[in-house]
Amino acid sequence: MRFAGTADLFSFKETSSMTMEKIRIAIQKSGRLSEKSLELLKEAGITLNNGSRKLRSVARSFPLEVIYLRDDDIPQYVEDGVAHIGIVGENEYVEKGCAVDLVERLGFSRCRLSVAIPKSMDYRGTEDLQGMRIATSYPVILNNFLGERGIRADVHVLSGSVELAPSIGVADAIFDIVSSGSTLISNGLKEVETAMESEAVIIAGRNLDTGIQQLLGNLLFRVRSVLAASNNKYILLNAPNEKLQEIIGVIPGMKSPTVMPLAEEGWSSVHSVLSEKTFWEVIDRLKELGAQGILVIPIEKMIV
Repeated sequence: MRFAGTADLFSFKETSSMTMEKIRIAIQKSGRLSEKSLELLKEAGITLNNGSRKLRSVARSFPLEVIYLRDDDIPQYVEDGVAHIGIVGENEYVEKGCAVDLVERLGFSRCRLSVAIPKSMDYRGTEDLQGMRIATSYPVILNNFLGERGIRADVHVLSGSVELAPSIGVADAIFDIVSSGSTLISNGLKEVETAMESEAVIIAGRNLDTGIQQLLGNLLFRVRSVLAASNNKYILLNAPNEKLQEIIGVIPGMKSPTVMPLAEEGWSSVHSVLSEKTFWEVIDRLKELGAQGILVIPIEKMIV
């Protein structure tokens, strides 16, 4: 399947054999997902030499080129081989259902796809959606959600401004992306059902040649090192020796903590790595065990 006006993009694929092999990655043209995707590449040591981002950028420090697309076009371009990989919201990956593989979850651009109804409407459960007119830009995900629950509704597909549909009489409810929920509140809506959680993901084509697969492996190694660093903290603390084994049990580290005796008898210095997800719970437990002088340091890169 080809899209109108994409001759230049297909020429990338057709002429790649004439130049040094590069992995092509599709990224959203603009917006928060685009900014975070480019930031991730930069943190992975990949510098782009074209700041205009009109169509294409080439990296100087890694055999990679970026093409800039609408987010909802990225899965199809990856399936067609115009791009080898793409960074896209998981919601678009699921909605399009293209023959591509999800190869890495990135943890940013988190959102959810939810059903929302006017604040004035009572809601007791999914059975209340029966027979409703629901406006959405994600009919596949919505229909799967309703079908799994035996709900038959009238799904209206809209390309934008879905949140306005109830107020102008187009629909009784909406199904759309929700991040903070502020857009729903400003349009007099309330969230009642969540169909899926979404985040940015890397997708890849299924027929990559050996050279591109190797480049993808190298790129994923860098990306995973960046993600591991952002999801963990380096911690140093002073521990009373009588509680040392309990403290080690609380912070096992990547393999085991580094333990060194202090000049003051009966105390040791413990160095380890903590997950961001459980950080505060662990800190509270360490304090209970008598840990002192707790120092927390961000990690720039983490090779696992």
